[in-house]
Amino acid sequence: MIKKFLIALGGFALVVVLLGAVKAAQIQEMMSQNMGQPMTTVSTVKSWSEQWYSVINAIGSLAPVQGVVVSAELEGTVVSIPVENGAAVQQGDLLIALDTTVEQAQLEATQARAALAKLQVDRASQLRDSNTISQAEYDAAAAQHAQAIAEVAAIQASIAKKAIRAPFAGRVGIRQVNLGQFVSRGTALIPLQQLDPMYVNFYIPQRQLPKVALGQTVKVGIDAYPNEAFPAEVSAINPVVDMATRNIAVQATLPNPTEELRAGMFAQVEVVLPEQQDVVVVPSTAVAYASYGNSVFILEEMKDETGATYLGVRQQPVTLGPKRGDLVAILEGLAADEEVASAGVFKLRNGMPVRVNNEVQPSVSANPTPDNT
Repeated sequence: MIKKFLIALGGFALVVVLLGAVKAAQIQEMMSQNMGQPMTTVSTVKSWSEQWYSVINAIGSLAPVQGVVVSAELEGTVVSIPVENGAAVQQGDLLIALDTTVEQAQLEATQARAALAKLQVDRASQLRDSNTISQAEYDAAAAQHAQAIAEVAAIQASIAKKAIRAPFAGRVGIRQVNLGQFVSRGTALIPLQQLDPMYVNFYIPQRQLPKVALGQTVKVGIDAYPNEAFPAEVSAINPVVDMATRNIAVQATLPNPTEELRAGMFAQVEVVLPEQQDVVVVPSTAVAYASYGNSVFILEEMKDETGATYLGVRQQPVTLGPKRGDLVAILEGLAADEEVASAGVFKLRNGMPVRVNNEVQPSVSANPTPDNT
């Protein structure tokens, strides 16, 4: 009985060994088959040469050439708001009027005293000519007259300050007070902005300072108008570098005749430098980005170990330059008119065989819509 059990156990072990050998042979065959590189389908594009103006990219914001929140200089009750919210106004237009009934009454009384002082000084002048009064009495009468005139002027100035007028031409915003409201000194009444032209304020690194000069062209992009580039001109450069960031403030003047741009808008700024640069251009999708270095894959005729010819890719390290939309400039490592893989580069390896299919191509535009950020 034991002998039969041992014979059966030995037969089972032999079967297991045979099955293991067969499976190992299958795995070895699969591994040997996979040693060859599989064919990969890619789309391609030929690099080309262009002349690009160098630019300095910066982030800025729009600011008015003149902009204030008009405030009350004297306290009083709002009795009139002749301007509508959002209206365009000219310099000197009445915006808000405060109650001046008390000042008007004081003005009439002071004007009456001034008139009396004028009569007294005229009479004193005649008496002085006839030596009836002394010079001191005449001087006192003249001083009282001058004081009365000054009091009249002071009350007139107070009345004028309660008529709040536009200090410059522009467009008012939403008023912050209502009729009948009592306001004290310094109370904000209504904003006023001059929208044409406008300033674009931005910062550049101090190393870029020698490249920027007054009058240089600036292109301004606004998120609210993604398909437009607004032209501006450098009008001021701050004489002091920020010690915390080592950046320098630059200001450009931007025409805004239609008033479509508003203060506080976020702006993407490109300062166009005068020199041109010859660059080789490819779509940004053709670049294999890596922390250890960027590269492109150039299509070439290659030979395998047996000497057979196939279409493969050669990985070429490159030095990248500026970007424009879907395009990127290659400064070093690639010549014009070389065929490179434009899509699917993430799955490519040096020497890998490829198949070209250009039925579908990625977007290639220097000004894509929406903007390629």
